Amino acid sequence: MKQTFVETNGITLNVVEEGAGPAVLFVHGFPDGWRGWRRQMAAVAAAGYRAISFDTRGYGDSSKPEDPALYTVFYGVGDLVGILAKLGIERATLVGHDFGATVSWNAAMMRPDVFDAVFCLSVPPVLPARPSMLERLKAAGKEDDFYMFRQMRPEADREWADAATTLPGMLYWTSGLPEASEAWNPMDPSKSLNRPSPIGIPPFANREDVATAIAGFERDGFHGPLNIYRAMQSYFDEAGAFIGAKIQQPAFYAFGTADGMARMRALTKEDLAGSVPNLKGFLPIEGVGHWPQLEASEIVNEALVGFLGNRSH
Repeated sequence: MKQTFVETNGITLNVVEEGAGPAVLFVHGFPDGWRGWRRQMAAVAAAGYRAISFDTRGYGDSSKPEDPALYTVFYGVGDLVGILAKLGIERATLVGHDFGATVSWNAAMMRPDVFDAVFCLSVPPVLPARPSMLERLKAAGKEDDFYMFRQMRPEADREWADAATTLPGMLYWTSGLPEASEAWNPMDPSKSLNRPSPIGIPPFANREDVATAIAGFERDGFHGPLNIYRAMQSYFDEAGAFIGAKIQQPAFYAFGTADGMARMRALTKEDLAGSVPNLKGFLPIEGVGHWPQLEASEIVNEALVGFLGNRSH
């Protein structure tokens, strides 16, 4: 593996690469880091691709601006474009998870000249719309229920601060391990992300990687990662130019059927047809929660390598 520090958009990003060939750019979500993709990077590199993963702004060894305004999806997409420019790469396929999926879907929608395909896990396309997803939830009186509103509050920094408890807790409760009645529910604060794990670090996770992430959060806190939620509505407010735009590239969507998000909104392939007309794959993974790349690595790797080989450009 090769590590580089890339200067772009006024910040520094920690970028890690493996393999050679066409570029595949991995984008992690909350609260993860570049290491969350190691199993996929190895599979993609072995299949003849250049796997590139990085700590997004606010995370790990990348810059952590204080101002939430610097964490909109526009900045996230700008960082992807900036990394490729600095590495001298003209086109890449995007692979995103969780908030990294949101950034990846929107990057594909905005820059089809740079991103030739998109493969996302756990979060379907949330594209600019009026009213936004957040505005619709507020109008429905869900501001005290939906978990993202809690993530935006100033006190969330403190609620997450004990990373040795909160990180294994989130991994466990959002996975396919708990009973469905106890698992994370995005609309029920009593089934929140912020509960200690009854088993410590879940067995599907790499213990060394989780320990490294915990040390990073204990050093730097969660203000940067949580700013991503605080900047969501700003993006929707500013993205009027993209309302109605579609993702035209070959695309693939995979998710765990036990993911709280999937249970909240049962999504079908047909539901994505309007915004993703060139959807090549739609893969529900039974019994798996919010971390398919860790909980079902081999299934995800096989789907990803197959997608990379079968895309029509």
